[in-house]
Amino acid sequence: MRNFWRAIGTQRGVVSAAAISLDEVQLLREENALLRVQIAWLTQQLFGPGRSEKLDRAQLLLQIDALEKLTTAAERPVETITYERVAGPAPKRTLPAESFAHLPVKETLIIEPEAVRADPSLYERIAEERTFEVDVIPPQLFKREIVRPKYRHRLDRHRAPLLAPAPKRIVAGGFASAGLIAWALTAKYGDHLPLYRQEKMLARWSNAKPGQAPISRQNLSDWVGAATAQLEALVKAMKRELLATGYVQVDETPIRCNDPDLRDGQTTTGWLWALARPGGDVVFAWRLSRRHDEAEKLLGNFAGILHSDGYEAYAAYVRAHPRVEWAGCWAHARRRFFESAAERPRTAERVLSLIGQLYALEAQWDEEQVGERRAALRQAHFARPLFRLRRLVSALQKRVRPRSGLGQASAYLLGQWEPLTAHLRHSQTRLDTNAVENAIRPSKLGAKNWLFVGHPAAGDRAAVIYSLVVSCQRHGHDPHAYLKDVLTRLPAMTSQDDLTPLLPAHWKASANS
Repeated sequence: MRNFWRAIGTQRGVVSAAAISLDEVQLLREENALLRVQIAWLTQQLFGPGRSEKLDRAQLLLQIDALEKLTTAAERPVETITYERVAGPAPKRTLPAESFAHLPVKETLIIEPEAVRADPSLYERIAEERTFEVDVIPPQLFKREIVRPKYRHRLDRHRAPLLAPAPKRIVAGGFASAGLIAWALTAKYGDHLPLYRQEKMLARWSNAKPGQAPISRQNLSDWVGAATAQLEALVKAMKRELLATGYVQVDETPIRCNDPDLRDGQTTTGWLWALARPGGDVVFAWRLSRRHDEAEKLLGNFAGILHSDGYEAYAAYVRAHPRVEWAGCWAHARRRFFESAAERPRTAERVLSLIGQLYALEAQWDEEQVGERRAALRQAHFARPLFRLRRLVSALQKRVRPRSGLGQASAYLLGQWEPLTAHLRHSQTRLDTNAVENAIRPSKLGAKNWLFVGHPAAGDRAAVIYSLVVSCQRHGHDPHAYLKDVLTRLPAMTSQDDLTPLLPAHWKASANS
């Protein structure tokens, strides 16, 4: 009797297994692939390099463990894709003598053999061997004394004494020079040093007594505010010049903000928006939201090509401004397929290969410096890979689940097809917005050190200084030398003076800077 019921149970299991349709099997396989992609993403967040977000390590480990348990029950074979490519030339190793050839020699040390020092008359010098070592002179605060002689007329004693006017400074009546304020700005927004660290460094460099800070954190904060008030006019001029070019790349990134209106010291999220164009200045703007009307405030009545990712705020702006044409970002489209490639490796590889053909052609044209011929070349050479790409992704979208990684990647690419193919009509555009994304990266590095903006108004100051520091780095200028020169000249200028020579794109380093 026991064997009878065991047989009945076995038959029920067979019937139950047979009842699973092929569609359900395929669904389970896709869900399993999606879970594996999530595991890979979480692992990258936890262990991968270059992550800017602050993540809870213990929570991520729990999520990875849970996802791995879900996938062990539905293992699928792994496909291995191999391909061959021509290896490029090995990078040339730069010798130290070449790297430091520009450094001045401040000290020469001659080392004589002991035998020669004992009796120099027995030896004659026939040659020498030269090597070098690199040293550093620690920073040190110093005073610059300013003397203004006062004169009285010899013949007319009733005349008022003559006295040269005091040099104008960023902080009137203060003791901070333009160089010191420029250092504070560069240290915070270029080297990502919070003001409390600068306070300790300056105390050490001034040989102050333990516990004393001759330059306090409040001094530094006041200087940042005073300098920003002077430099803001430059950033406004940079923005006008940038929008007048007719081609703008735009992106935004979140920054935590300590809003005093919130209770219990809670922080809110602000947004640092960036405007740029390849090879030009970068202009940042601080906003407390990411709403669609912020794009309107940022761009105003801009006319030309707006290059961005697929955020709907930009699409709404383009719809409201007929003189604006929207160009999409191929890096965003490619990234989605790359991150979900494990779901269907062969198909994803074909998509990535087709997009790679576009970039290979662009690299070739960059080397050839085709200039205004780029639009015609794009129309002639992009047609075939774009046709194959759209057909492949359209077929892929029908075979995968909409919520899967490849489903979302396909929907994004096809939904952005018109902005993505707008590059065929223009020669000045790049295929992606990587340039403006790279410009934003310093602000994310800074946020890891100072964690959040201390006040909403501080976000506006950060946007001004970041605009100048990042633009200087783009043009190969030393941000400290630039800011020192500009902060020296600005206090003596009036509203009638031309600010163009002071913009990072036009600035020339003077002998004094």
